[in-house]
Amino acid sequence: MSKVSLIVPCYNEEKNVNPFYEAIVQTFDSLKQVESEVDFELMFVNDGSKDSTLEMIEALHQKDERVKCVSFARNFGKEAALFAGIRNVTGDCAVILDADLQHPPAVMVEMFKKWKEGFEVVEGVKSDRGKEGLFHKIFTKIFYGLISKAVKMDMKNSSDYKLLDRKVIDELAKLKERNTFFRALSFWVGFKKTTVYYEVAERQFGTSKWSTKSLIRYAINNVLCFSYTPLHIITVVGILFILVGAVVGVDALVSFIRGTAANGFPTIIFILLIGFGAVLVCLGIIGVYIAQIYDEVKGRPQYVIGRKIE
Repeated sequence: MSKVSLIVPCYNEEKNVNPFYEAIVQTFDSLKQVESEVDFELMFVNDGSKDSTLEMIEALHQKDERVKCVSFARNFGKEAALFAGIRNVTGDCAVILDADLQHPPAVMVEMFKKWKEGFEVVEGVKSDRGKEGLFHKIFTKIFYGLISKAVKMDMKNSSDYKLLDRKVIDELAKLKERNTFFRALSFWVGFKKTTVYYEVAERQFGTSKWSTKSLIRYAINNVLCFSYTPLHIITVVGILFILVGAVVGVDALVSFIRGTAANGFPTIIFILLIGFGAVLVCLGIIGVYIAQIYDEVKGRPQYVIGRKIE
């Protein structure tokens, strides 16, 4: 028998818990047509929800013991929730998906078939992003383009919707870093990969937790925790200012020799302001890296579990 673990991060999803569970049961009824000996465990990770999400999950557990939960003592964020799920599931493979049904559960049937063919990471790729505002859509495109270059992996239309083989789960569970970027790490570990495509479904209840502001924060944090590219940019900025300084210096020297030197006060002020601004930005980037190092060396856990439902 194949056992599929479902890792489902939840934050204030009380209205989605029951519809999600029903969709999962229906999906596995369809999956049994592919393989009769297949079952699932549904591992919700309650990320410090302030509504009745945990109570809804507990009620489902009373009716179906395959429903389990790891509940955080407070909100630690989606990355922490994903890794808590990874470290607590017991299946032969695991599927990561959202509780809001924007990751269509029916796509798991195709993912499962790919896994049975021998693929160890089945990546869900968005063929359609669904309804998004124009500004949000433009920013998202720029964000994934930049982050793909920074981490040197194709992250365009990438999502957390993935199927991972047990070997991949075990390797990810061994990682000790506190600041994680799941999408990139699932590429980084290697293994045999393939993709399936899906259309993002409309959210049935509640509102999305991903605003443009949270996407910007997500982009900055993940680029800095997974890539050295910003540090290389600092070097490039330094070289550019050396070149600009050399050009301005040569021009000033030639003008002085010719006796045509003009009052250069505005030029000096302009260069100083730009230079100081660049220095402060560079120091800020270095400061963020130092802060992340500080977070890691303190050795605090990535999350604190307040309760388990097994």
